Amino acid sequence: MILKQYQPTIQSLNVIPFIDILFQLIIFFALVCQFINMDNFDVSVPDRCKYAEDKQDTRTQLTTVTVLKNKDNVDFAVGLEKITSQNRIQAADKIAQLLDTQMKNLLPADRIVVLRIDKDVPYSDAQYALAGIAKSCASDIQLAVLKEKQ
Repeated sequence: MILKQYQPTIQSLNVIPFIDILFQLIIFFALVCQFINMDNFDVSVPDRCKYAEDKQDTRTQLTTVTVLKNKDNVDFAVGLEKITSQNRIQAADKIAQLLDTQMKNLLPADRIVVLRIDKDVPYSDAQYALAGIAKSCASDIQLAVLKEKQ
């Protein structure tokens, strides 16, 4: 009688599906992190506002308009897109155009704009952002302020 030799079977783990899943997770989180930091321009909003509310509207997509102090100039931004123009009236028209593009698919009640104005920007410069919002299809505006001093 011939006996067969026992040969242990070597089981290997197929790691290719794990690498595929890991690669997809890396791409997903890279994109999510990019969208989270989208509207983060360095703006020092007014603080010590007694009647500031801490509510956050989670049911709607908020569009941000930012007025930035840039040395001797003032720049505007809608979302991530920065508008640098010496002609303020053209900047207001560009703000309205960008807002209309971003909010065209939203319901009128959900067209909310958050206005972030650096506290060192005078009203004479910030008024063009307000004019651009007024020309757009926005239905509501919220000012970004802080309740406490930072």
